[in-house]
Amino acid sequence: MKKPVEEIVAMEWEMFDRVQNLGGRAPCQNDRDTFFIMRSSQLAAWSPAMRESYLNDLAAAQKAGRNLLSEKYAYMMARTAPEEYARICDRLPPRTPDKERLIELICKAHVAWQEALARQYPCLAGRGRAIRKEADSAAVTSFETYLWGELATYSLDTLERYAAYVAGLAREGVSLNAMILQNMVARYGYGSAEEAEARLSGVGADITS
Repeated sequence: MKKPVEEIVAMEWEMFDRVQNLGGRAPCQNDRDTFFIMRSSQLAAWSPAMRESYLNDLAAAQKAGRNLLSEKYAYMMARTAPEEYARICDRLPPRTPDKERLIELICKAHVAWQEALARQYPCLAGRGRAIRKEADSAAVTSFETYLWGELATYSLDTLERYAAYVAGLAREGVSLNAMILQNMVARYGYGSAEEAEARLSGVGADITS
């Protein structure tokens, strides 16, 4: 039997592989290894309660014939391609006021954590996506909007568990984004984010794009 993280990523990959892009299949849809590294790094930093609830979300979506990964990218278009979004928004599950409130709370925490990481590890975190939604355009999807679109696909139960986890970490002075980054660099063979930053700043590489 697969562990929860492995099971979730496998289900997500099946959905991601079927996403239909306006411009055709994206190169990242052919990079299974990177997808597994990035998603498992994130999910391993979640609480068991979050993983359990999200796994239920994915199972329910599969049963209903929904593709949560397709929906994620569709929700993002509300900010990056509003005209196209207007043509498809009626096909997406509506976001309730309770979900909107939780999504905004979670995004606010993640944006602050990501900006702190960009200052601490400019090579690792600073060369990725623009962080705030103000940078969104047809050519740019910010970290904030990418997260916002993903959170919109989660159930209210998952969002409530997510928001509670984020609030708990904030009270303890712990950054979820830093936990995810540490998981990611470990999967790339580095002992720490500090080691990865030192190595990559010397060669100009970037493992976060």
